Amino acid sequence: MKHLSVLIKPASSLCNMRCNYCFYADVSGHRPAASHGIMSPEVLHAMLENIFRDLDDGDEITFAFQGGEPTLAGLPWYEDFIATISFLQEKSGKNEIIFKYALQTNGLLLDQSWGDFLRKYNFLTGLSLDGGERFHDSNRRDARGEGTYRRVLQNKKLLEECQVEYNILCVLTKESAKYPDKISRFIEQENIRYIQFIPCLEGLNQETVSKNALRPAGFANFYSALLRWWLGKLEEGVYISVKFFDDVINLFFKGIPSACGIDGLCRAQYIVEADGGVYPCDFYVLDEYRAGNLTRQTLREIFETDAMRSFVLRPRETPAFCETCSHHPFCRGGCRRMRQVMYYGGGAICGYKTFLDRRLGHLEYAAKRFFNL
Repeated sequence: MKHLSVLIKPASSLCNMRCNYCFYADVSGHRPAASHGIMSPEVLHAMLENIFRDLDDGDEITFAFQGGEPTLAGLPWYEDFIATISFLQEKSGKNEIIFKYALQTNGLLLDQSWGDFLRKYNFLTGLSLDGGERFHDSNRRDARGEGTYRRVLQNKKLLEECQVEYNILCVLTKESAKYPDKISRFIEQENIRYIQFIPCLEGLNQETVSKNALRPAGFANFYSALLRWWLGKLEEGVYISVKFFDDVINLFFKGIPSACGIDGLCRAQYIVEADGGVYPCDFYVLDEYRAGNLTRQTLREIFETDAMRSFVLRPRETPAFCETCSHHPFCRGGCRRMRQVMYYGGGAICGYKTFLDRRLGHLEYAAKRFFNL
């Protein structure tokens, strides 16, 4: 039995928003072709045929859709995707493969038809919402430069009415990290039960410090304060999934690295651009890391390429103070793309170490008392 995950960008880097901190706009801006447009039916069908060649009954595969903004491909594109899966299952006789679906969206194009579709096919939907109107609208504006908070919040209610399983993706900036109390009030007021904070990154090869990019000290201070609130909710009998806390508990007390890079190791991923090109990491969808194309190769063939292997095995530098850190055997310096904003950032302060020194004991308490670990 295999467990596979494929992240597809059906609309490439196209987007109907102009977020100040968009990491994929930055990544695609470093390519000769910033956007590959909408994935054509020919690419879609050839891609799925090659994926099916490596699947057997009993396997589980998750198709996640991201962008840019993936809903720009249009609902008929996704209906064609589901129909092609059904056709290939019938054609191959592989009727016991488990298919799962996920969609990460800015929420602007969601409507009743989308809600019905996402519910029917059990799409786990990630909705980008940045912790209150002030933080959201200062960064997440549409193509006309207008704030989007109210529209996204309305479509969050639509997902709830359609009984779509969703979580909130919140970009944590240098500014918003200063206000953990406001962020926690937002979570409670909006009755959010699953939330993931994404550190706002520096641009690729950026020499100057971005005004939005999170800094390691801000990372540590934000999560240290948020943990007090989170533990208080647990004491009240209310569990709210904050993915970072879940991931730290999984790593330190279960031995499970449930977030990519949290143990300092890169693992080969399948990130598929709209032309079928495959890359090993969403942070590095650049021509130099291109590992193949799913219209001509299978997942196994791409996994075995030199490009995929060299990305995973490329050497990394570790500062001397990491080598004496008691947490280093667990994190090994962390995700290389997150280093500037979450870990040591080229300086003498590691946000992750600071947080763990302050709060790992509190998380151990929570793991034992509330999760029976």
